[in-house]
Amino acid sequence: MNNIRIIGNNIKDAFKSVIRNFSLSLASISCITITLILVGVAMLLSLNVNNFTEDIEKDVTIVAFIERGTIEDDIKAIEKHIRSLANIDSITFLSNESIRKEMSSESDELASILEQYDSKTNPLLDEYLIKVVDVEKIGETAHQIEEIDKITSVRYGEGMVEELVKVFDIVKNITYIVVIGLAVVTVFLISNTIKITINNRKRQIEIMRLVGASNPYIKRPFFVEGIVLGFLGSIVPILVISWGYIYLYQKMGGVLFTKVITMVNPDKILFTLSLELVAMGVIVGAFGSSWAVRRHLKI
Repeated sequence: MNNIRIIGNNIKDAFKSVIRNFSLSLASISCITITLILVGVAMLLSLNVNNFTEDIEKDVTIVAFIERGTIEDDIKAIEKHIRSLANIDSITFLSNESIRKEMSSESDELASILEQYDSKTNPLLDEYLIKVVDVEKIGETAHQIEEIDKITSVRYGEGMVEELVKVFDIVKNITYIVVIGLAVVTVFLISNTIKITINNRKRQIEIMRLVGASNPYIKRPFFVEGIVLGFLGSIVPILVISWGYIYLYQKMGGVLFTKVITMVNPDKILFTLSLELVAMGVIVGAFGSSWAVRRHLKI
């Protein structure tokens, strides 16, 4: 009970200190606010890139064409062989007749061209649609499938898929670096601001020493003050990021530039993102103040 009362008093004192040192506190809060807005944008970008990457990975399909005239037993043997490969997620067989009907339904032009063929004269090949577990290994898997007897050729968007995966990995890594870099800069700025506050309160600290206050007791208010600054600094970023993303999502209809690039639904990410921004603000504020006290407060 006594500990709860002490914590409550520390929080009250922290808010009073923020008000007393308003200009310095405003500088710290502004640093945190600007940084967390940038961090929030980077996190939203990362989440959407991850979502887009996952969508692409789900849609990437290897098309394996089967030699014309292959009997049913051989087709089943091919499927068994493909399923035995390490990187296979799913496999679907399409007969040339089902492909012809599907293509005919897509447009009148195709229908008029394909209607002259029947099941015996159909020029299309039977095929397997194969999805893989790891898209980064799709080239290796496609090569293994192409080596199977009765497989005439394999297509999966050679070159383009690998390049897209590399680009998305680079974008994700850049966003991670940006988030970490901004957090470090914020810790440094808060540390310097707290240091100035400490220098302005040296007399108060000396009096606390004279009356026998312990080092943890003297340090605690600054630690709590850093948490308060971090919390206050996270409020505006949450509002800006949430409102801005919802507006953009509604304005763009949930897609970016093309229907292929879909945005993550705000309902799925904004609550968690808000909690993460609060946690980041509090942690950065607490760490920054602790660092300043430890390095610049000689007690």
